[in-house]
Amino acid sequence: MQNQGTLEINNLSLDSMERVFSVSGIERYRAAQVFRWLHRFAVGNFTEMMNIPGSLQNYLASRFYISRLMPMAERTSTDGTVKYLFGLYDGQTVETVMIPEEDRITVCVSTQVGCAMGCSFCATGRAGFARNLSSGETARQVEFVNRNKAQVTNVVFMGMGEPLLNYTAVSEAIGLLNCKEGIGLGLRRFTISTCGIVPRIYQLADEQDQVGLAVSLHAAVDEKRRQIMPIAAKYSLEELMAACRYYSSKTRRRITFEYVLIAGFNDGLGDAVALAKLLSGLTCHVNLIPINPVGEYYQRPSPKVVERFARHLNMNHIPTSVRRERGVDIEAACGQLRQVVREVVHEDIRSD
Repeated sequence: MQNQGTLEINNLSLDSMERVFSVSGIERYRAAQVFRWLHRFAVGNFTEMMNIPGSLQNYLASRFYISRLMPMAERTSTDGTVKYLFGLYDGQTVETVMIPEEDRITVCVSTQVGCAMGCSFCATGRAGFARNLSSGETARQVEFVNRNKAQVTNVVFMGMGEPLLNYTAVSEAIGLLNCKEGIGLGLRRFTISTCGIVPRIYQLADEQDQVGLAVSLHAAVDEKRRQIMPIAAKYSLEELMAACRYYSSKTRRRITFEYVLIAGFNDGLGDAVALAKLLSGLTCHVNLIPINPVGEYYQRPSPKVVERFARHLNMNHIPTSVRRERGVDIEAACGQLRQVVREVVHEDIRSD
């Protein structure tokens, strides 16, 4: 077996790989070949790179490793949604969801192992936080689906973790997936969801103006939002909405506001009135999500209550829809991903 290097080659952009190869006296065009094998074909070993000479394979193996995702479990919903449990090189695990529709294949990507945000209605937050994913680990979730299941058309950073607390790796993962030598997804095919990391929303607007933004709101008054979202104690709604208006003005893109409806808590007519006032004049869309089962902590409102809430927003010129449930039966829906592993074998799955 080849000696294994210590640098994760999946993290290198094409430009970075060209620079590294150039310093080592390797022809520039070899970087594009290696990049294609890694990100378009998602190989797990340098020996699988058929048009790369053995001497270069040995060089790569001596300096780098390919950090793979080890498929550990796969569950398919009655609606066609598929949830994957992947093992990482250090024994940690993440979940990824593929959502097939008539005209698109969307992959819901995790960006962290667990989550530090602690939102009370979210299973991932209850599991706690372990570590950030690298850009290569993040991108490989999409590359796995693209190679093994179906051609991916859209990516949403809405899985485990808070993407904007792993901003650099997420931005780099978008670059890897956008590169024409890889999958080549257009930047408008990506959406980042956040619970409201205000400084990073400004940064996203300045640096990634083609990438979509979804904001987890869930309440239209600070006091109520703080009860279910600890981040609300750090950033007020006034600060959050200022950042959102900056993003909208800078990018000229519509923001999606995600609003989980919890029976008896944030689903009343007064809540709808407050939400309509909060979002007035902003180019946006509200995605209402009747809360998905996460233990017995909260209950979802009746369809009649949901319809009344949506009707009030639409009547006040706030475009609103009720999210179609996908993957609830396999715990793959909003708020249901969690770091639960049974009989996981910890092994190093870095590949030479």
